Amino acid sequence: MSTPTDISKILKNLGVEATNPGAAIGGKWLPTTGQKITSFSPVDGKAIGEVTSADDQAYNKVVSGAQEAFKEWRMVPAPQRGEVVRQIGLELRKFKEDLGALVSYEMGKSLQEGLGEVQEMIDICDFAVGLSRQLYGLTMHSERPGHRMYEQWHPIGVVGIISSFNFPVAVWSWNTMIAWVCGDACVWKPSEKVPLSAIACQNIVQNVFSANNVPSGVSGLVIGGAEFGKQMADDYRIPLVSATGSIRMGKSVAATVGKRLGKSILELGGNNAIIVTEHADLNIVIPGAVFGAVGTAGQRCTSTRRLIIHESVYDEVKTKLVNAYKQLRIGSPLDENNHVGPLIDTDAVKIYQDAIERVLSQGGHEVVPGGVLQGEGYESGCYVKPCIYEMEKHYSMVCEETFAPVLYLIKYTDLEEAIAIQNDVPQGLSSAIMTTNIRQSELFLSAAGSDCGIANVNIGTSGAEIGGAFGGEKETGGGRESGSDAWKAYMRRQTNTINYSTELPLAQGIKFEL
Repeated sequence: MSTPTDISKILKNLGVEATNPGAAIGGKWLPTTGQKITSFSPVDGKAIGEVTSADDQAYNKVVSGAQEAFKEWRMVPAPQRGEVVRQIGLELRKFKEDLGALVSYEMGKSLQEGLGEVQEMIDICDFAVGLSRQLYGLTMHSERPGHRMYEQWHPIGVVGIISSFNFPVAVWSWNTMIAWVCGDACVWKPSEKVPLSAIACQNIVQNVFSANNVPSGVSGLVIGGAEFGKQMADDYRIPLVSATGSIRMGKSVAATVGKRLGKSILELGGNNAIIVTEHADLNIVIPGAVFGAVGTAGQRCTSTRRLIIHESVYDEVKTKLVNAYKQLRIGSPLDENNHVGPLIDTDAVKIYQDAIERVLSQGGHEVVPGGVLQGEGYESGCYVKPCIYEMEKHYSMVCEETFAPVLYLIKYTDLEEAIAIQNDVPQGLSSAIMTTNIRQSELFLSAAGSDCGIANVNIGTSGAEIGGAFGGEKETGGGRESGSDAWKAYMRRQTNTINYSTELPLAQGIKFEL
């Protein structure tokens, strides 16, 4: 188990100081005059370090630096850019233990999840290296003799990345590693709740960039409040903004970027459900549902919020869940014996408490009670009990996302009804069905099934492999990051027609004589 003393050593290894400026162009840290941001650990409530927020002058220098660096970086052959990303993956392997522990201590997720988040960064580096040799276009037959057509993809420019506290480093890497092999420069605005993890990443990347003479502005960092996210969204110098966060934030970003006809990748809220059919293997259901609901203390966009259970197995599933919740150990995420760590801060605790009050006021029936934990080991005030409530499908709270370990149980009679219940929410990120019946699973995956961007069979809603495109529909935003062909969002498409004949035939047989 790591201790705050160990964290001090880890910060030193990662190049994070007790006080830090809040803006960087590569390895050059800019003087900043913004407000002081103190990073407090939700594990024990202690201050980890301090950052002086960026100011407008620093922000403009970072974006201008990215613009200049892009002009040079876009001309580096893609496989060479991939080689740089390969080396970043090696550097992340070297610092995996330290960065994983910092993520765990600063954000509050379990140490295993912190290390897993860094492993996701390593995995996306590996994916991006292969991608650097596969930025394919298409060839098309021309209708005109002596002509050929093809399409190609060019870097889009400066990519602005706005990330959330719950994944302090992984989501940034999903964007940057792909954008970098595509030839883009990146400017990152991390959550001000986890600034030190971002500073550590900037330092790790710069080690590699310096060794390879990469233009420093290819990696820019701006730490501060929501005002910098708003500036990014309104900045014509940033053709693409990738934003992860709340639906409210995403709607604001989409409107502002859309107003200037820019592009956006939005990864917003999730209200994810698992359908448990009468043919489900309950030995799979229970661990999948419990981890999905309580992992990261329910602070994942893919966390399981709803269990839609067939009436024939409802009571059995409920009983098994109650027994499983009794075995949960809540405490420091740095202790690998614990299952559930803290919420990010006391504001999140207040949201959790308010949600429970509203659930009960709407008629929700308490199955496993919630509450805030106090006493030794819980001094930060951020530890809460994972809880379960029986709900009716029409209760308004069922349609809302609570970023906390609150799970709803809903009973259903037939599968079509269950799918309708699952889809009848504004969000459309992740979904799952638990069944051994192939007809049920295929219906769930069909056009008449789940309307989510992610639909799983016999695994939970939480987590995703980097090889697939990650994202959701409806108010989740429609964006896609990470694998598959998500790389296309970071580039601009160009169609080319080449005339290798000695004539210039005009469209529709038009004659134009000189």
